[in-house]
Amino acid sequence: MSSSTFTTKDGTQIFYKDWGTGQPIVFHHGWPLSSDDWDAQMLYFLDKGYRVIAHDRRGHGRSSQTATGNEMDTYAADVAELAKHLDLKDAIHVGHSTGGGEVARYVAQYGGKGRVAKAVLIGAVPPIMVKSEKNPGGLPLEVFDGFRAALVANRAQFYRDIPSGPFYGFNRPGAKVSQGVIDNWWRQGMIGGAKAHYDCIKAFSETDFTEDLKKIDVPVLVMHGDDDQIVPIADSALLSSKLLKKGELKVYKGLPHGMATTHADVINPDLLAFFKA
Repeated sequence: MSSSTFTTKDGTQIFYKDWGTGQPIVFHHGWPLSSDDWDAQMLYFLDKGYRVIAHDRRGHGRSSQTATGNEMDTYAADVAELAKHLDLKDAIHVGHSTGGGEVARYVAQYGGKGRVAKAVLIGAVPPIMVKSEKNPGGLPLEVFDGFRAALVANRAQFYRDIPSGPFYGFNRPGAKVSQGVIDNWWRQGMIGGAKAHYDCIKAFSETDFTEDLKKIDVPVLVMHGDDDQIVPIADSALLSSKLLKKGELKVYKGLPHGMATTHADVINPDLLAFFKA
């Protein structure tokens, strides 16, 4: 088992974990978190005989707090450099939320030559989040402007409010609230860089992944909770699954955006079944 860093072409240090042997699974975290958000999956799949890898996106976690390159093309290029650095072949790429966009862009642009076997999008942002004439079901730009304003005004409080409420569905009647999960979200977020996190809001909300999804020719499992308050299912998973050549849609009734954490006991076996299929 190891954790380490490598340096990209533009001098950015990317932190990653690389545990075990076997077929590699690469996990891509959401905004504004880190590879630690995949603890429940890393341990589970390591125990199942897989090689599990997760990195901290540039500007997030323990990677460099970058002022530049905080957009999807560079995120995908960083993953391509990581895959080359670790000589990954026949890998399965799993992305949550913003990480799902990163997976879509990476697999579409760099996934050939046996690099990628399968992919999974969990509560993922593709095809595109922001509302426009082409995407009338999206969220208004004002929503993301609000994110930016809240981050600038009091990032520490903003990073309490998100996990305490909509991210894990803890704002729903009867929800079983975990203070530890909230604190861990806050911890991961506050380690990252404010500038990178600010820029990433544009990256996850305004990047159009439509052509990426159409280009992907490996099997893709699209998993989404129908009570996702962060990335509403109607304008994401329901559209993405139709754009993919080999897409499979799995909808989870009543589950929140952060279901891979709150319901790992449900998500992990479904992931395993897809990996083995």
